[in-house]
Amino acid sequence: MLLRHAKSSWADPALADVDRPLNRRGERAAAAMGAYLREHDLRPDVVLCSPARRTRQTLAAVEAELGDGFAVELAPDVYGGGPAVLLELLRALPDSAGAVMVVGHNPGLEELALLLAAPGNERARVGEKFPTGALAVLEAGCERWADLAPGGAELVAFVVPRELEGS
Repeated sequence: MLLRHAKSSWADPALADVDRPLNRRGERAAAAMGAYLREHDLRPDVVLCSPARRTRQTLAAVEAELGDGFAVELAPDVYGGGPAVLLELLRALPDSAGAVMVVGHNPGLEELALLLAAPGNERARVGEKFPTGALAVLEAGCERWADLAPGGAELVAFVVPRELEGS
């Protein structure tokens, strides 16, 4: 699962990028995405989260819906990491991690989704726009994380906040 942070605030231009919080719309969208994950029984075993404030706040909204019980790792390489860096983070995961969520930023997440996903309608949607708060759900056809390869996953869902009620 690749979850882009929800909409962030630009109200304080003096804040460093890493310190920008979610705005109200982002808070609502993150909560709606958490509810979507719960309703569709999409629960990670491991979460790799950028240390940026807005990604941590997005994850907190998801955790409020899913509860605890999964490992969370703040992964500095997710902040600003391109698709090759993100792919290496996934390949380094233990095989005991069945479902993984990366909470991060664009363009890295969009590019990773496009790198991993085999051709299809949902893949085309990702290529058009991967907005804030969006979730891409991929199913990989490999037994081990180390074997995750470009084009080796099916993009089974792509959900954007505006598709969810109340966000």
